[in-house]
Amino acid sequence: MASPHAAALIEDRWNRLKMAALSDRGYGTQIITYTGYGSTGSVRILARTLMSRRRDPESADATASDLELHHAMYARRGWRSFFTAPAIGVPVRITIGDRTVHTRTDRAGILDVTIADHGLAPGWREATIGAAGARDASAPVLVIDPDETFGIVSDIDDTVIKTMLPRPLIAAWNTFVRHEGTRSAVPGMATMYRDLLAENPGAPIIYVSTGAWNTVPTLTRFLRSRGYPLGPLLMTDWGPTNTGWFRSGQDHKRAALHRLARELPKIVWVLVGDDGQHDPAIYGEFAEQRPERVRAIAIRRLSATEQLLSHFTPLANDELGPNRRRLAQVPICRASDGYGLLRLLQVALGKLPVPSDVVVEE
Repeated sequence: MASPHAAALIEDRWNRLKMAALSDRGYGTQIITYTGYGSTGSVRILARTLMSRRRDPESADATASDLELHHAMYARRGWRSFFTAPAIGVPVRITIGDRTVHTRTDRAGILDVTIADHGLAPGWREATIGAAGARDASAPVLVIDPDETFGIVSDIDDTVIKTMLPRPLIAAWNTFVRHEGTRSAVPGMATMYRDLLAENPGAPIIYVSTGAWNTVPTLTRFLRSRGYPLGPLLMTDWGPTNTGWFRSGQDHKRAALHRLARELPKIVWVLVGDDGQHDPAIYGEFAEQRPERVRAIAIRRLSATEQLLSHFTPLANDELGPNRRRLAQVPICRASDGYGLLRLLQVALGKLPVPSDVVVEE
């Protein structure tokens, strides 16, 4: 096995020094839980441990009132999520259903564990995560019926929230400076997701993004306040890896799609993204490799201005993959907002007849 990249070794050393210094100043461990998912056979538990002097509002109980969440959301700026110190290699205890598992967090403080034979029925359940010196925390877990056949995978940036990524100055402004409450939702996307899931009770929605795990509490509050259905957020850890200075966001999305296909083998997915980044190529590639696992691809068309801010050209990144012929059985819908995409998807999924003014590419 190859030695870790120098960048990863430097980052690990720096994080351990921070962890030791904060421990000497009386800091303890705080558990930030994320939404997990799985089936009646096994579930994936996601969380993170940070160094903290006291319980942070980021991990506030999800049952807080809407008014409290509203005020909390407008009081925060995104940069606060990034000034954290991971608690590395912390022993943790996870209890869910009939199982209790002991493990440790990774080099970024991330906990990502699959637990089998938990004995839970489909529906929203809870796992309890504990660590020495930290309060036990409850993690929501969506247990999906093993016979479920419908699901949604959604990108986040410029698909559900307008971020104008990756232009550095705008991305930094949106992430580190602007209050959470000033961010804009893409019109109609929440309505589209609610309507599609209402027609398929029990079906999951999984948000997959190249954003950092640090932003999950922020994004969860945003999704809740804008009426989006809640579901697991599969993010990535920014920074050095064992192979280089930065991890590949595209590889993260590809890996997430194939993992979902393995873990939930009966679900045929609607893949939703935008044409400002690499979503068409990633989704097209996945559909070429696993055409039986893709029910439709829905691409939000960015405006010329959004395209220019996104990647310095007004032209869309609309390449769906190297072998378009293998996508013949996968409907491809394009519209500028959720309302247009919903109408096209309802036609593509056979919920509506095909009117003369609707075009669904196949």
